[in-house]
Amino acid sequence: MTENSKLYLVPTPIGNLEDITLRAIRVLKEVDLILAEDTRTSGKLLKHFEISTQMMSHHMHNEHKTVEGLVKRLLAGETMALISDAGTPAISDPGFLLTRACVEAGIVVDCLPGATAFVPALVNSGLPNDKFVFEGFLPVKKGRQTRLLFLAEETRTIIFYESPHKLVKTLGHFAEFFGEERQVSVSREITKLHEETVRGTVKEVLVHYTKKPPKGEIVVVLAGKK
Repeated sequence: MTENSKLYLVPTPIGNLEDITLRAIRVLKEVDLILAEDTRTSGKLLKHFEISTQMMSHHMHNEHKTVEGLVKRLLAGETMALISDAGTPAISDPGFLLTRACVEAGIVVDCLPGATAFVPALVNSGLPNDKFVFEGFLPVKKGRQTRLLFLAEETRTIIFYESPHKLVKTLGHFAEFFGEERQVSVSREITKLHEETVRGTVKEVLVHYTKKPPKGEIVVVLAGKK
């Protein structure tokens, strides 16, 4: 392994392109290879910032097969940057497997600070943020009820990611397992033109989104059990 071997984890904007950092732009220009979750999506970002670095696809469907080869290339002296479609790699996105493999191989891993959807959603919720737990996406079917029963006893603020077409169903489950009066905050389209945060009891927010079906990326912040 050479001194130059390094994997950078580079956050990308979750909406507003101005949220990329100057350091992120420099790193993406300087590395030998950019690993992108979707090269078409990332291609638009790179073009906007005039970054011509070679890209390679690295996503949840191929990462198990590509990790070994990427580690070998890094050990041979290449530098790489891993980016997801939006936000920080490995937070509900690919990145963990390659990071773990690099750590085990003694390759330096450098994660840049930057955009992550759940942080502004949590801070903006008005709910306690001194202690919180990040759940990401709930199981779709198998294990969902078991997970909700477990979380019903959680006293810390809980953060979830959810898709717009499943939000009403999930809020219904919250009413069932956590109670209709539990406080919740739903943030969608964070940093984008139609950004919105709706706060209230689970019942109130459920009524709101039943009448007005949501669109866009969604973060749900739920108060813990008192």
